[in-house]
Amino acid sequence: MTDGTEPLDLYDALLTTRAMRRFTDEPVSDDDIVACLRAAVQAPSGGNIQPYQFLVVTDPDKRAELGRIYLKAWERYAPAVAAVTPPARTEEAGRRHARNVAVSDELARALGAVPVHILVLMPSISMAIEDEEGHMDVGPTYASVYPAVQNLILAARSRGLGTVLTTVYRIYEDEVRAVCAIPDRFEVVALLPVGHPTGRWGIAARRPAESLTSWNTYGERR
Repeated sequence: MTDGTEPLDLYDALLTTRAMRRFTDEPVSDDDIVACLRAAVQAPSGGNIQPYQFLVVTDPDKRAELGRIYLKAWERYAPAVAAVTPPARTEEAGRRHARNVAVSDELARALGAVPVHILVLMPSISMAIEDEEGHMDVGPTYASVYPAVQNLILAARSRGLGTVLTTVYRIYEDEVRAVCAIPDRFEVVALLPVGHPTGRWGIAARRPAESLTSWNTYGERR
């Protein structure tokens, strides 16, 4: 529910939940965060192992330090990406890209002020097993983590909260661990700033599903 009274249609939420990178300074309640985390853990995971933990950061000093690390990573990452990004195919695509870069830069400079940071932790484990025929790689452990992250994002949307999955901080992941005393055995696989967004929900520009979908044989479209 976006305002606590009216239900939000699930399919509408799926179509209109977009990355939010600008936030007001309005506080976020612990009850809202707990509700989002309860939704997160209901996501499916391989063998129901739930290979994740959540670390909620509300302390202003810790958020400020995470913001400092994030900005340092962004200021190294952004120019490196810009140097290898091909020119946009259309003027409109170029404008969209420029807007995305601008709001990403804004987030990097304001992250420490966002009311809540949720760090998603994953132990460094492998899902692969072996038998007499050899190694069986059934996919990365991340596949059992990110569904929970998406549940969290959608639950936040239902409560009028915005967020975005960020990973740029991983350039300096050891420093992030140090801020919150995270043991080395955990990867920090996502950081989600959570707050009341200043932007509007809506359908984002995406490549159409039809252009990305084959039926029965690769390349066969409908």
